[in-house]
Amino acid sequence: MNRDALQSALSQDGGISARAALAELETGADFEVFLNRTASAQQLWRIWSCRYEIMLDTGVTPRPGLAETITKLQAAGAAPVYTWRPSLDRRGASSLLSENLAQCVACW
Repeated sequence: MNRDALQSALSQDGGISARAALAELETGADFEVFLNRTASAQQLWRIWSCRYEIMLDTGVTPRPGLAETITKLQAAGAAPVYTWRPSLDRRGASSLLSENLAQCVACW
């Protein structure tokens, strides 16, 4: 996946985390799309909704955008998603891309 396609996918998501991720890419951040790892949005919803509840129960402040991500994952159902993130030397957003890589399903 090239930078322009990723920027296009992120620009369609108006969330705070997606805008932050887009800004990182626009300043030249390296990134990696994990095309060899996919999961259904439903599987990830189960995992992240549980983690989110544990965070709230234990007083840990969730990352911005995580609550919105959980809602979007639930809405995406069984659709396959791909993960991308900026290079490991940056602590940036993680995002989930649609199966065709053209849309940002969720970002946190």
